[in-house]
Amino acid sequence: MNFKKIIKAILLPHLAVVISLLPISIALLVFSLLCYETTHVISIISYIFAFYMLVVICMRIPRMIDFIRSIKNNNKYISKYFSDVHYRMNISLYTALIWNVVFAVFQLGLGFYHNSVWFYAMCVYYIMLAIMRFFLVKHTNEFKANENICSEIKKSYLCGWLLLIMNLALMVIIFFIVYWNKSFDYGEIATITLALYTFVTFTFAIINAVKYKRYKSPIYSSAKAINLVVACVSMLTLENVMLNTFGGNEVAGFRQIMLGVSGGAVSICAIVVALYMIIKGYKNLKLLNVTQDTGV
Repeated sequence: MNFKKIIKAILLPHLAVVISLLPISIALLVFSLLCYETTHVISIISYIFAFYMLVVICMRIPRMIDFIRSIKNNNKYISKYFSDVHYRMNISLYTALIWNVVFAVFQLGLGFYHNSVWFYAMCVYYIMLAIMRFFLVKHTNEFKANENICSEIKKSYLCGWLLLIMNLALMVIIFFIVYWNKSFDYGEIATITLALYTFVTFTFAIINAVKYKRYKSPIYSSAKAINLVVACVSMLTLENVMLNTFGGNEVAGFRQIMLGVSGGAVSICAIVVALYMIIKGYKNLKLLNVTQDTGV
């Protein structure tokens, strides 16, 4: 009986113990990766400690799932987020809008400080994203999906043109990366973290682009199409960072070729999405006007 209690205490410690030990485990692992070889005693201890914390967290997954479910069912805001598509879309657009504005101001400040075309182009890129999302969130504040289809089509049509303009800033960024061989050294750990975040973002962007088509709302489709373009740009940034971090100086020519091809593909993808939104919006507006004129 005592043996079972000991095993349970080791594998299922109190939540306060887990919360206390987890940051220590992460800090020790990062410290050992940065400062010691993989065969060093401290590195081995950090690996064992990290593995133990991973096992503890995995053992608590069923409890975590039950806890999350209880919060989801009992908290009216969280419950509404998962059940109300319009509410979820509004939160997503507001969050992205605030992030874009903050990052645009930050890039503008860096542009003034460094007097660099790169930061000015990044500023324009995020400003255009913020403008597009502002038009979308302005509509979703007033109407739900398909309540004012004419306004939705116009906003989608306008976002298509803005996406084309944004592509000019994107082309400057790609040119800056490829021609001027602009690179970033984030370090191995930061690069791996960035890779994980980018792949998750890109995966959800694809899933949501397909998922939200069923609502047949131009506003929803435009929001997810913009997210997909942003995810493609993030993949290009990740490629640049990974080639610089893991490639070394001997692959400089290969790096420029790869980034040139990938950058061209991302730019073409943005143009195709923008033209699709413009052409579809134009056709829908024309069809809507004909329908209104004929009274059908």
